[in-house]
Amino acid sequence: MGPPAGGGDPEAPAPAAERPPAPGPGSGPAAALSPAAGKVPQASAMKRSDPHHQHQRHRDGGEALVSPDGTVTEAPRTVKKQIQFADQKQEFNKRPTKIGRRSLSRSISQSSTDSYSSAASYTDSSDDETSPRDKQQKNSKGSSDFCVKNIKQAEFGRREIEIAEQEMPALMALRKRAQGEKPLAGAKIVGCTHITAQTAVLMETLGALGAQCRWAACNIYSTLNEVAAALAESGFPVFAWKGESEDDFWWCIDRCVNVEGWQPNMILDDGGDLTHWIYKKYPNMFKKIKGIVEESVTGVHRLYQLSKAGKLCVPAMNVNDSVTKQKFDNLYCCRESILDGLKRTTDMMFGGKQVVVCGYGEVGKGCCAALKAMGSIVYVTEIDPICALQACMDGFRLVKLNEVIRQVDIVITCTGNKNVVTREHLDRMKNSCIVCNMGHSNTEIDVASLRTPELTWERVRSQVDHVIWPDGKRIVLLAEGRLLNLSCSTVPTFVLSITATTQALALIELYNAPEGRYKQDVYLLPKKMDEYVASLHLPTFDAHLTELTDEQAKYLGLNKNGPFKPNYYRY
Repeated sequence: MGPPAGGGDPEAPAPAAERPPAPGPGSGPAAALSPAAGKVPQASAMKRSDPHHQHQRHRDGGEALVSPDGTVTEAPRTVKKQIQFADQKQEFNKRPTKIGRRSLSRSISQSSTDSYSSAASYTDSSDDETSPRDKQQKNSKGSSDFCVKNIKQAEFGRREIEIAEQEMPALMALRKRAQGEKPLAGAKIVGCTHITAQTAVLMETLGALGAQCRWAACNIYSTLNEVAAALAESGFPVFAWKGESEDDFWWCIDRCVNVEGWQPNMILDDGGDLTHWIYKKYPNMFKKIKGIVEESVTGVHRLYQLSKAGKLCVPAMNVNDSVTKQKFDNLYCCRESILDGLKRTTDMMFGGKQVVVCGYGEVGKGCCAALKAMGSIVYVTEIDPICALQACMDGFRLVKLNEVIRQVDIVITCTGNKNVVTREHLDRMKNSCIVCNMGHSNTEIDVASLRTPELTWERVRSQVDHVIWPDGKRIVLLAEGRLLNLSCSTVPTFVLSITATTQALALIELYNAPEGRYKQDVYLLPKKMDEYVASLHLPTFDAHLTELTDEQAKYLGLNKNGPFKPNYYRY
């Protein structure tokens, strides 16, 4: 992903689009369901409670009250109110289109940037249309070196961070063990990741270990505004909010990097955008970086491209392919979060639905396992014959996308590639087909091809859009083709504890490595560190490891304390 116009890159994140707020609870059909819609007449209550009154039906269908002396009186009739549905469509486009920094193409897509209130950012006020860039905010210490949606949300964000800490035992243990030694003293880390409560725990751990941090978001939809506010209140320079535009995205990254008198010496990246920005815009700064830690398939791919071209002038750590990241974050995390994201956005039932999952890597395996367990009929597309054979052995039918595109109810991409779902596929989909992406980058679904005059975009709810064809057919597009789970729901904190601990150890390793240990290349995390991360999480389950005897260790040719597997071992 490259910088915007003037140094553009076709794979840069699509601009976020404006959305007016969803109808409030006091309007529309929901209002008719309110208990206050019609009160039960008092006489009806008296009928049920007074034993001396009997009630009988009038000949005209009404009710009568019969008193003990035989007098018959007609009971007041309960007025039955029907639920009224508006005949005309609700208009969502009444707000004037913004101009200036925000891209004009956003008015075409009419997709959502409002906070997803059910979980992700319940304290956010989507009515505030002022860009955070135009606000003058200060934290309680008087600092204004941050840019968040609303600094007043800090208290709510702090509570979320405290909850996350309870589910991140390894990171908290690392913080407790190493904060006396300060292994990151002098480290100036610039980060670009999803800004969630779990990331906040990581950032505060890095701070406790001696590092200075500046942070931006790697995804325009995944930031939790209250958490960003809490970090800013704690003194972390954070530049992120939910629903950034493309211009905002690059502006936030630049504000993290381009600071007078502050030279970063470490990069923690998710997707490669931060690394790419520094490499392109600040080449002298890039040469002074001591190490890069990258956690996504997309970002790692870019690092290998730089290395192959001989342009990577700093050592980099590939965290994505570490065992703890591959198995736990990619497989187990996606196995749970795919269902969460689809449920929150579409309220659908999975039993009997036909789903095609593009890609059978660790993410694809997690998605397929979850959907199969819910009773869905799952198809898989794959280019790698080994992964394809695994899919077949796991009971999934291997197909080409063209073979099933007309019949499936859900299309999920998780390949890390581009143009996996093209306009031709989108044109052939059945009515109401749900389309979403579980890969890091927004390039897997060709969303740009849908921004044409003949197609109508209709906002349904936050992160959910109907794209309507001239013949009335529509598809349901989630998060504009961006990462579903972090854009539309949340992910299990415990799994992120594993990834965050791995990232922290990688930063410590690169920062403290003696000169010459790591050359200008991409490295995997040492096996010993993977095992250490796993061991830190075992006490949570009251798990007890078996220890090798001296004789057994000698027989296997291993150190009693590990590593226990060679680097080529596949878990």
